[in-house]
Amino acid sequence: MAKAIPTSPLARPLPELTEIAGVKLGSVAAGIRYTGRDDLMMMEFTPGTTVAGVFTRNKCPAAPIDWSKAALAQGKARALLVNSGNANVFTGRAGVLATQVSAAAAARFTQCAATDVFLASTGVIGEKLPAEKIVDAMPRLYESLREDGWSAAARAIMTTDTFPKAAVREVRIGDTTVKLQGIAKGSGMIAPDMATMLGFVATDAALPNDVLQTLLHRGIETSFNAITVDSDTSTSDMVLLFATGKAGNPQVAHADDPALSEFAAALHDLLRELAILVVRDGEGATKMMTIRVTGGTSDESAKKIALAVGNSPLVKTAIAGEDANWGRIVMAVGKSGEAANRDTLSVAIGGTWIARMGAVVEGYDEAPVVAHMKEDEIDIQIDLGLANGHATIWTCDLTHGYIDINGSYRS
Repeated sequence: MAKAIPTSPLARPLPELTEIAGVKLGSVAAGIRYTGRDDLMMMEFTPGTTVAGVFTRNKCPAAPIDWSKAALAQGKARALLVNSGNANVFTGRAGVLATQVSAAAAARFTQCAATDVFLASTGVIGEKLPAEKIVDAMPRLYESLREDGWSAAARAIMTTDTFPKAAVREVRIGDTTVKLQGIAKGSGMIAPDMATMLGFVATDAALPNDVLQTLLHRGIETSFNAITVDSDTSTSDMVLLFATGKAGNPQVAHADDPALSEFAAALHDLLRELAILVVRDGEGATKMMTIRVTGGTSDESAKKIALAVGNSPLVKTAIAGEDANWGRIVMAVGKSGEAANRDTLSVAIGGTWIARMGAVVEGYDEAPVVAHMKEDEIDIQIDLGLANGHATIWTCDLTHGYIDINGSYRS
């Protein structure tokens, strides 16, 4: 970057992280793009670790997306290798070869098949990934693996992120205590279309990969698929969930087993926390928005309307400018293409109802709304008044900082 990016005013510190039995992590400076910082991260998993994943729907995906999708078909994982600074996208045959070389290098140290290695890359599009630097760094990287390497790993995968992101939970499956812990990166090119960014979660629970996959899909929809920074879906997005089995909990055969209810809730809560941390680190963001839509003809329709509001440059800049211009919200609802009726629409900001049933509330006092607009977290509520569909999404404002960051991203 041409200059250092200031830490987001919405940043949150790393929580107290734990160790997940069966997982070791390491990171090193491989010099792939950055200088003076770690840019290559590895996780090693105990044999028998199961895995689930979701991937970008962008039609121009990164080579590591194709590699990891293929690896996922086996349902097992021994390693994860992630580099930052280079996305390995739109690099043709060279990109494919880079994935093969990188996976083979990791496999030699973990003594597994290359197809048991998952890959992820994040950074600049269209530049060849210098796989030789990854190969050269592998001895140091493998030597760095340790059970408490989570915080360093979270930093190594950052690009324009201004703070590392992690979340941890501890719950029970039956009478067995199990842990979940995850890290994520993301700041720009964030829009919901499967998972939006990179996220890696590990648990010591013993769960088959089909159960993991179902739980991950369910959790993604109202977490990572419910955030947006700029409406752009990355070519490199993925979220992977690994289960080492070291907790030794009773066998679970299906995702709807009552014994999994606490685990499923904790997984969803962890995914949502990571997703919101990404919004808090939105490029140039100064305010976070929670947009709740009720009264839609379906949950899907309500979500599309919420996203239309959250992605509107006019809404986002009004929030940045602390302007209580609720008319822009009405505009965004109407442009969404979803069912909406002007005469049943109601809008509230910060808990104050401004318009109800298509008209400004009689005696509306703008003062509490103006005061709310000065806060860091903005709450927008929209009631369509049509049926029972509802959705919540999270986004951030749009400032000149976004232009500054993206205008100099490659320099």
